[in-house]
Amino acid sequence: MTTTAKDTIPTFRKEVEPGRVLTMKADGTGLIVVDPWLEPFKDDLRNRYAFFEKWKTIIENSPGGFENFTKGYEYYGFNVDQDGTITYREWAPNAITASLVGEFNDWDVNVNLMKRNEFGVFEIILPPINGVPAIPHNSKVKISMTLPNNERIYRLPAWINRVTQDLSVSPTYEAVFWNPVDKYKFKHPRPKQPESLRIYEAHVGISTTEPRVGTFKEFTKNVLPRIAYLGYNAIQLMAIMEHAYYASFGYQVTSFFAPSSRYGTPEDLKELIDTAHELGLVVLLDVVHSHACKNVDDGLNMFDGSDHCYFHEGGKGRHELWDSRLFNYGNYEVLRFLMSNLRYWMDIFQFDGFRFDGVTSMLYTHHGIGYGFSGNYHEYFGANVDDEGVMYCQLANYFLHNIYDQVITIAEDVSGMPGSCRPVNEGGLGFDYRLAMAMPDTWIKLLKEVSDDDWNMGHIVHILTNRRHLEKTIAYSESHDQALVGDKTLAFWLMDKEMYTNMSDLTELTPVIDRGIALHKLIRLISHGLGGEGYLNFEGNEFGHPEWLDFPREGNGSSFHYARRQWNVLDDHLLRYKYLNEWDRGMQLTEEKYGWLHSSQAYVSRKHEGDKVIVFERAGVIFLFNFHPTQSYTDYRVGTGFSGKYKVVLNSDDKQYLGHGRVDPKCEYFTTSGDWDNRSNWIQVYLPTRTALVLARED
Repeated sequence: MTTTAKDTIPTFRKEVEPGRVLTMKADGTGLIVVDPWLEPFKDDLRNRYAFFEKWKTIIENSPGGFENFTKGYEYYGFNVDQDGTITYREWAPNAITASLVGEFNDWDVNVNLMKRNEFGVFEIILPPINGVPAIPHNSKVKISMTLPNNERIYRLPAWINRVTQDLSVSPTYEAVFWNPVDKYKFKHPRPKQPESLRIYEAHVGISTTEPRVGTFKEFTKNVLPRIAYLGYNAIQLMAIMEHAYYASFGYQVTSFFAPSSRYGTPEDLKELIDTAHELGLVVLLDVVHSHACKNVDDGLNMFDGSDHCYFHEGGKGRHELWDSRLFNYGNYEVLRFLMSNLRYWMDIFQFDGFRFDGVTSMLYTHHGIGYGFSGNYHEYFGANVDDEGVMYCQLANYFLHNIYDQVITIAEDVSGMPGSCRPVNEGGLGFDYRLAMAMPDTWIKLLKEVSDDDWNMGHIVHILTNRRHLEKTIAYSESHDQALVGDKTLAFWLMDKEMYTNMSDLTELTPVIDRGIALHKLIRLISHGLGGEGYLNFEGNEFGHPEWLDFPREGNGSSFHYARRQWNVLDDHLLRYKYLNEWDRGMQLTEEKYGWLHSSQAYVSRKHEGDKVIVFERAGVIFLFNFHPTQSYTDYRVGTGFSGKYKVVLNSDDKQYLGHGRVDPKCEYFTTSGDWDNRSNWIQVYLPTRTALVLARED
């Protein structure tokens, strides 16, 4: 860091991209160097960064600094010493008295009274009995408190790491003291952060063909090998943090430190992650810190009898659309709870990073409800912005990236706030990636409303390339959002009329199936190659899963019929789903070899509306797409910036992907010097209708 006499604000030099080193002020305005359009908002950026610095300093000056602050789970909740002594602490400032109750003391509120300190933290220490912890492993516990009005309440411990549910008795969760003798020991180191992030988004519960909830052990045995075979290098696990309502897809979290007991034990989850690491897969957790379930009996809502323990009180603490509670990010203990939660999943379960859900709600006072973002910079500053939510995102990313050099953080944010994926010391939020949420919506809209004869090539290119410079995005054509009931997957939009009758190799390849499979391949590849610096697929969509996703609920008779993945249609070699699965594998392995996701953004040399052709170069390879429904092109001229001999390295028309075999895989393409589409060389190729080709130089 350097300073000058004229400028007392520290500066730092940063390489923002290869060969481009910039000098930035260390006051949160470094973003302006990357994006000069932010200049009118320099005071807002400076104030935003100062607020972050204020809270960073508060934590640094707390006892033990960030190290202790982010290990709140070693102070709060249940902790067991080597000699069996149990210490239990809970923050409940509105409570007058508290006692620990459970099966171990016959739920007697008068036996194990807790001591309260001046900060509203209650504590009890239980010495071992004959060398054994006083609370038996896997026995039920609660905290009971009295309030200023003498009311007695019972709550699940806020930091509890195991809760269970017996639906035959009640849907309400019960807290369990989890202290197994045989704790799982990790055997494999974390893989290095992938240069190109290829994410397989998965939900453990739906990962069985049977109409029931799948388990961690089944996922480890049956699904992890499939993911590794396809060539993905990351898994994003959804709905892991315990949630009250299965059909919420994990978005109504009740116990933030407890893996969902629906799928098995915490030790089973550790084994899953360890096995994934053995296969070279990093594992990301879908973390929900944007809101919490409003349940009182088994959630955080009104934990100490007040409306404002972990949340804002009144309307500010409630999300109208999600019917849930909103955290008070400006509270010291709430910050400790949330940041310790991140570290807990990283250290105890060995996750490799997070996909932060609902970031838009965290960043804005309107939470994105009924708000259409136009991209005007004024939308990202001023009264619209929740300063405390922004500060929490910065604090979380600052901490994670400082202590874990390989951590990955992804923001689910529809707004596109400038700097979301730039480092905190520049004034950014510090995320590594942002989900390109406009991309899948565009594909669904095109399939629903526009005949592919009329698809606009320029519009497709614009949507796939419309991202902030030097801020990485995760491209995807569909995720779990598009698979859920109320919508359809891409495969269903393309082929639902015949997916139940014409997906067998023993039947004629009809125009509907031929078109559907061809476009499914093209949509996924162009999203992969042009759309971002990472790629995501939701499980089952890689092979064109035949049905939507719908969890058991009152509206469907509590049926599991659609809350599963039909691996059977993929494994039946007479069915055509296998071709899409192999195409997906071909995409991942080709990217692994050429690395376009971690290369510079593509150069689009052609988007021809009449021909329905898109051509671009990225990572030294040429991508060619012919979206025309009927027209094939012989000797189609394509520009390239690199001379030499090219060969086809990926071809959607290959018969192994249910293509028609019209492109000779042995054909070689030699460049000719000369300007074409503003490129210095050109080649001529045969480009059949509804076909995508990837060409690479032989060297």
